[in-house]
Amino acid sequence: MSFLFVSFLFERNTVTARELIVQNSRQFGTLIGLFVVTLVFTILSPYFLTVSNLLNIAEQTSINAIIAVGMTFVIIAAGIDLSVGSIVALSGVVLAGMLHGGQPAPVALLIGLCVGAVCGLTNGLFISYGRLPAFIATLGMMSVARGTALFYTDGRPISGFSAEFRFLATGEIASIPAPVIIMGIIYLIAHFVLHRTKLGRYAYAIGGNEEAATLSGINTKLVKTAIYALCGFLSALAAVILTARLNSAQPIAGMMYELDAIAAVVIGGTSLMGGEGKISGTLIGAFIMGILRNGLNLLGLSSFTQQIVIGSVIILAVLIDMTLRKDRKLTLGKGIFS
Repeated sequence: MSFLFVSFLFERNTVTARELIVQNSRQFGTLIGLFVVTLVFTILSPYFLTVSNLLNIAEQTSINAIIAVGMTFVIIAAGIDLSVGSIVALSGVVLAGMLHGGQPAPVALLIGLCVGAVCGLTNGLFISYGRLPAFIATLGMMSVARGTALFYTDGRPISGFSAEFRFLATGEIASIPAPVIIMGIIYLIAHFVLHRTKLGRYAYAIGGNEEAATLSGINTKLVKTAIYALCGFLSALAAVILTARLNSAQPIAGMMYELDAIAAVVIGGTSLMGGEGKISGTLIGAFIMGILRNGLNLLGLSSFTQQIVIGSVIILAVLIDMTLRKDRKLTLGKGIFS
């Protein structure tokens, strides 16, 4: 909050206060939303604001948060990926199969991560070079990956892993759960890549106007393919943590994970139209989702009720995004012609 306030002081004089408020409204709104849901559940449940429960929230959120990083890159580039949940399932069962087949843990991990990256790469190739709509390509991959996971395991879970492997989900470093540390590292790297590298700058450019990005010399096909491969890789990384945490890999794992990831990204302020968004916003959005699920569980609400609440939050976030996008266009229009 203080960072945003200080940034106001150093803006160019040509930018009006109204323009600044419109430009940063999503960041303020997301942060306020996090405080509000935390306050509500703190009041409603005496068990919510405890150290053990907060660590539990962070640990539970880590899986969706990691997937949401890849989804952030995809949506900023004006794409969508509906296959991440199925990629989680396929990567998890292949990883588990390698471990049960006697492969060393590092080799099994590498193979599992490669499976996710290859699935994402395939999505990117079909979308960029095959000119398929992202919705269709990733919807097809969702079915293919899920079917392959079921075929690979004959529909049965694979369970029972070594303590060394399970440390990735159950271990702690300085009393901080290992998944939370992994999540933090991923977000730091993603923030750097999105704001300090060509891949990040090109993603914004493609999402803003792909035709203009192509005319400016950006290899948009290569960049989009790389972004989808990254999304698949991060889905596989989430599968590693999920498998280690449950001590089991199930071919039906990851159901509806794509909706949770998209919700975290949109709630975090990334526009579904592309060209706008921040990694820090996605992290806040993921925690809002995690807090909602945890708080509703503490209140004893059924999973059916939770789906209604989560769905309503997603609709509200998209409505807010569309409204603010219109406000930004009006504000910029007034600034140009004033």
